[in-house]
Amino acid sequence: MIKPRLVTLLLSTAILAPTSAWAQDSTSAPASGAVGADPASSTAEPAAEEAAPDVSIPGGAIIVTGQRNRNIERVAPQVVSVLSTEQIARTGEGDIAGALGRVTGLSVVGNGYVYVRGLGDRYSLALLNGSPLPSPEPLKRVVPLDLFPTSIIASSLVQKSYSTNFPGEFGGGVINLTTKSIPEESFLTIGGGIGWDTESTNKLGYTYYGAKSDWTGYDNGNRSIPPALKSYLNGNTVMGSNSDQAKEIGSVLFRGRNAVVQRVDKMQPNFSVDLSAGTKFEMGEVTLGVIGAAGYSNKTQTRDAIQQLTQGLSANPNNLWEDYRTVSTDNRIVVNGMLGMGLEWGENSIRWTNVYIHDTSKFTRLRAGNQESNPAVDFISQKTAWYERALLDTQLTGEFKVDDKTTIDLRGGFANSKRLSPFEIDSEYIRTNDGTQFGQNYVNTLGTGAVDPTTITFSRLSEDVWSAGADVSHQFFEGWRGTVGYAYQLNRRTNTNRQFGVYASGDQNLIQSFGLLRPDVLLQPGMWYINQAGGVNYNLELRDLTANVGLFDARLLNHAFYGKVDGQITDSLSVDAGVRWEYAKQSTVLRPVGAPAEATTDLKKEYFLPALTLTYEIEPSMQVRVNGSKTIARPQFRELVYQNFYDPDSNRTYRGNPFLKDSQLYNAEARFEWYFGRDERVSLGGFYKHIKNPIESILAGSESFITTYANAPAADLYGAELEVQKHVYLDTLGGSFFENRRLVLVGNYTYTKSKLKVGDDDTTDIYGASTTQFARDYFRNGAPLTGQAEHLLNLQLGMEDTEKLSQQTILLSYASKRSVSRGLVGTVRQPDVIEYPGLRIDVVLRQGIQVGGKEIELKAEGRNLTGRKHLEYQTFEDGRVDFNTYDLGRVFSLSATAKF
Repeated sequence: MIKPRLVTLLLSTAILAPTSAWAQDSTSAPASGAVGADPASSTAEPAAEEAAPDVSIPGGAIIVTGQRNRNIERVAPQVVSVLSTEQIARTGEGDIAGALGRVTGLSVVGNGYVYVRGLGDRYSLALLNGSPLPSPEPLKRVVPLDLFPTSIIASSLVQKSYSTNFPGEFGGGVINLTTKSIPEESFLTIGGGIGWDTESTNKLGYTYYGAKSDWTGYDNGNRSIPPALKSYLNGNTVMGSNSDQAKEIGSVLFRGRNAVVQRVDKMQPNFSVDLSAGTKFEMGEVTLGVIGAAGYSNKTQTRDAIQQLTQGLSANPNNLWEDYRTVSTDNRIVVNGMLGMGLEWGENSIRWTNVYIHDTSKFTRLRAGNQESNPAVDFISQKTAWYERALLDTQLTGEFKVDDKTTIDLRGGFANSKRLSPFEIDSEYIRTNDGTQFGQNYVNTLGTGAVDPTTITFSRLSEDVWSAGADVSHQFFEGWRGTVGYAYQLNRRTNTNRQFGVYASGDQNLIQSFGLLRPDVLLQPGMWYINQAGGVNYNLELRDLTANVGLFDARLLNHAFYGKVDGQITDSLSVDAGVRWEYAKQSTVLRPVGAPAEATTDLKKEYFLPALTLTYEIEPSMQVRVNGSKTIARPQFRELVYQNFYDPDSNRTYRGNPFLKDSQLYNAEARFEWYFGRDERVSLGGFYKHIKNPIESILAGSESFITTYANAPAADLYGAELEVQKHVYLDTLGGSFFENRRLVLVGNYTYTKSKLKVGDDDTTDIYGASTTQFARDYFRNGAPLTGQAEHLLNLQLGMEDTEKLSQQTILLSYASKRSVSRGLVGTVRQPDVIEYPGLRIDVVLRQGIQVGGKEIELKAEGRNLTGRKHLEYQTFEDGRVDFNTYDLGRVFSLSATAKF
C-alpha cells in the first residue's frame, strides 16, 4: 500500500575531412597575403609551447598535426574556433558538450545539445572525423554531444561560416570532433575520480530493483520481453483488451523488480575510471600507430522539481491545471571505448577509427499534487524506466598525395545508434478526501474515475548511417587551387513505441479495495483471472494504446557534388568560393498494426548552395573576413510523425507534423581579427541570417499540453561576437614561484537578436486541421526564435606554469533568457515558456606531480558554485507558473591520472 507518509517524504525531501590537402611544415613560408606564420610576440616566450592539435580543415586548405606555434583560427580559410586537447583539459569538463559551451557563440541546452549563435540544435551539424553520426534520441536527428567523453577527443573544431565541402544542413555551424590519432610516443594512462553533488549525494533519492547488473549499465536479462508479448509484437493483429491473450501478456509484465519504488536515504557519490594507451611501430618508411581508450562513469542526480501547467492567462494557484511536486532520481552509467589504427608513409596516410559509447539512465520518479478539475483531490504517481542508448561508429579514411600539386582523399563510414527502453511503467493513485470509505487513502482505480490507467511502454530505436566521399584537390598554378568532391549519405531509422494501458472494470468497491495495493501486487498474475476463478465481479483489461501509431520507419538519402576554388587575388586579398548541389529524399512511413502502411511524409528536394569568403590582410597581424552563403535545415524524423512521445527530462509530450517543410537560410558575416602575439588575439564579428520557413515548436492542445511543430513564415537573426585571448607573464614579479607562470585571460561575448516575421495573411500547415491555419494564430510577429538567448558570456581567468602542469582556472558563464516553447494556442495565446540559465561559476585546479619517476595529474573541480537553479517558467500579469523548475547542486570532484 502507498502510505500517506510517502507524500511527506516526497515533499520534504584531426577533422579527417573531405579534401584535406597538405601539411604546411615548419620551414615553409606562407604564400604572400595568406594568413601564415605568427608574428613575433613582444612578450617572453615560454620554453615549451603547446603543440597545435590534430585538425584538418576541409576545402584543401591546410592540415595542422601536432606542429608547434600554429594558430589554426588564423590560417583557416573560414571562421573557425578550435579546442585542443590542452584547452579541453583546462575546462575540466568530462564530456565534449560541456567543453564546447565555453566556445564563442555556443551554448549547451538540455542533455548535451549544442546551440550555435542562438539557433536550436536542428541548425547544428555534428560530425566525427568528418563523417555524419546518427542520434540515439527519438526526438532528434542530431547526436547529443554529452555522449562523447573528452578522453577520446583530440580536438573540436567549430566552423561558423559555410563552405561548400560541408553538408548543406549548416544553419548555425558545424561541430567536428577529431579522435586521437597516431601517438608521438608510446604511453599508458590510468585515471579515476570521485564526485559529490550537494543536491544528490548522501541525500534522499529513489530507485527500483531492476537487475543486479544495473550498475554496469547493462541488463542481465531481467528486462527481456516475455515470450507472449514478443509473439504479439511480431504479429500484425490487434488483440482484444479482454481476451485470453491480453490476460496472458498482462499477467507477466508487472513484478517487484520493475514496479516497486524504493527509497534510498543516502545516494551514492559519483565516480569514474578511464584507461588509454598508444604506441607506434616503425616499419621502414611506414609508421603504424595504434591507440585505444576505455572509460566508465557512474553519476546520480536527484531533482526536486516544481511542475505546473495552466490553461488560461493567470498564474493564480487556484487556477492551475496541474500543480505538482516531482522528485526524480537519474542514475546515469556511461561506458565508452575507442580503437584507432593508422598507417603513414611520406605524406600519405590511412586511418581506421572505431568508437563505441553505451549510455544508460535508470530513472525513478514520484509526483504528488493537484489538478484544477479536482482541486480537493490529491494525486500521486510513480514512474520507473530504463533508457539504454548505444552508438557504434567505424570509419576508414585515406589521404594520398599524388604529386606536388594533387591530393586525393577517400572516406567511408558506418554508424549505428540504438535506444532501448523496456518496462517503462507509470502508475497513478488518488486520494479523494471526500469522507467515503477510502477517501483518506491513496487508491489506484486503473482508469476509472479521475485516475489514469497504469501504463507500460516498450520502445526501441535503431538507426544506421552509411556515408562515403571522395575529393580531389589540384593546384593548377601558384597560389590557386581547385577542389571537386562527392558525398553520399543514407540514414535508415526504425522506431517502435508500444504502450499498453491496464484498466479495471466491475464492482466499484472491489476496484477501490484492490486499488490500495502497490502496483506489482495489484497486477500480479492471479488478479487477471480472479473473476474467472471465483465469479468475482472484477476484471482487468490490457489495451494496446499505440497500435495505430506505434511503429514508423524513416529514411534520408543524400547525394552531393561540390566544386570550389581558393587562392590569392592580390598579395593581400584571398578568396574561397564554391557551390554545392544536393539532392535529398526524406520519407517517414507510419505502420499501423493490422492496417496498410501510411506514407506520412515524402520530401524530395534539390538545392544549389553557394558560398563565398574573402579574406583581406590589413597588415601581417590583422585581417578581415567577409562571408556569404545559402544553407538549409530539414525537419527531423520524429517531427514528421503524427505520434505522441513523452520526454521525462523536459516534462513534455511531443507530437509531429507531417506537413513540415525544409527551412532555407541566407547567411552573411564579417569579422575583424588581430593576432597580436602567439596564442593571443582579438576578434570582432557581426552576422546576419534570413530564414525562410523556420521550424518552431508550439504548445497546443486543450488539456494535453502537447508540444508540436510548425513552419513560421520567416525569421531574421543578427548579432555580434567579441573574443579576446591574452597572456600576461609574471616573471617580472620576481621570485621562483612566478618565474615560469603566466595569467591566461580568455573571454567571449555573443549578442544575438532574432525576430519572427509574421504577416496577417501568412498561413502555416498543421496536420489534422480542417480549415486554413493563419500563422498569426501560432506565432507572434517580432517574437524571438525558440532557443535563442540574447546574451552569452564566457570568461576563463587562470594562472598556469609554462614549464610543468600547474593550472588554476576560474570559469564563468552566463546565458540570458531564451524561449524553449511557444505558449498554449487555441482559445488563448499564452506567453512563451522561458528558460533562464543565468550565471554559473566553476573552478578547476590541475597539478602535476612526480611519484616514483611517474607523472601524476591531480585535479580538483567545483561546479555551479553559485548554486544556480534550473528555471523554466511562464510569466503572467499576476505571477509565474513554473513549468519545470528545480535546484541544481554544487558539484565537487577529485580525480587523479597516472601516465606511464
